[in-house]
Amino acid sequence: MIIDIHGHYTTAPKALEAWRNRQIAGISNPSERPKASELQIGDDELRESIEGNQLKLMRERGLDLTIFSPRASFMAHHIGDFEVSSTWAAICNELCFRVSQLFPDHFIPAAMLPQSPGVDTATCIPELVKCVEQYGNVAINLNPDPSGGHWTSPPLSDRYWYPIYEKMVEYDIPAMIHVSTSCNACFHTTGAHYLNADTTAFMQCLTSDLFRDFPTLRFVIPHGGGAVPYHWGRFRGLAQELKKPLLKDHLLNNVFFDTCVYHQPGIDLLTRVIPVDNILFASEMIGAVRGIDPETGNYFDDTKRYIEAAHIDADERYKIYEGNARRVYPRLDAALRTKGH
Repeated sequence: MIIDIHGHYTTAPKALEAWRNRQIAGISNPSERPKASELQIGDDELRESIEGNQLKLMRERGLDLTIFSPRASFMAHHIGDFEVSSTWAAICNELCFRVSQLFPDHFIPAAMLPQSPGVDTATCIPELVKCVEQYGNVAINLNPDPSGGHWTSPPLSDRYWYPIYEKMVEYDIPAMIHVSTSCNACFHTTGAHYLNADTTAFMQCLTSDLFRDFPTLRFVIPHGGGAVPYHWGRFRGLAQELKKPLLKDHLLNNVFFDTCVYHQPGIDLLTRVIPVDNILFASEMIGAVRGIDPETGNYFDDTKRYIEAAHIDADERYKIYEGNARRVYPRLDAALRTKGH
């Protein structure tokens, strides 16, 4: 199978955004906020939003299954308070679950959390539990910067995050470390903030001993790891100066990278520098970069083409396409086995 571990519901019906705009407009006056029940999106609308978009491209590109989560830029945890985030997360997670029910052979859900800056992360646990136990979610997205580009939260190694980690370990699910919209004018959301966060998250793990406390905790750092593969020597050297173990022992049992890198030289670098056991196939489709590369005539985010052209053997391709995903996402593996895959 070819499993895309990084898909977002970027094509949700317009009614979702309209409801969100009403919610935001009502932040200063809670009595004017819309109720969740006021959002009415039928199954036919969900089918239409998927069949002509993600599913169409999956079929054209030969992808079998997508781990599907709410639109990352729409998480916007910096907006409103915990109640606002909680209601919004519940709505978005339910829609992804419904998509997975309508297209069970092609989508399986991952959850966003109702994070809010400065709020105890234990408040996220009820939504996490519901998504795993009721919706069959196989992972979560964890935003290391709910402030939206101002980085007011403690680093990922801080005990502030431990309530979420404890639940992740209990359920044996990984977290994709994924920020949301930047409200800091210095950082373009997809071109800077996302990649900054990927690099920052890796360095926070490197400088800490987080995985000594949680030896089975697993993070997926998306977008090819940001600057990490390109500066692997820098990170190895910094780990050495900090008297940390070799990176393969210090981090690579717990940290993984996806293939949302949109040109062949980038994928070639990723597969040469990072051990293949730590690389998982992903495209982020339909996501940050939607256009056609004039140099190739293909979509930038058609990442399967890059894997096919990379200098790796058949066994390594199997690991990237399927084997690593089954290992890093045990609940995904269990769901596939139930279906005879």
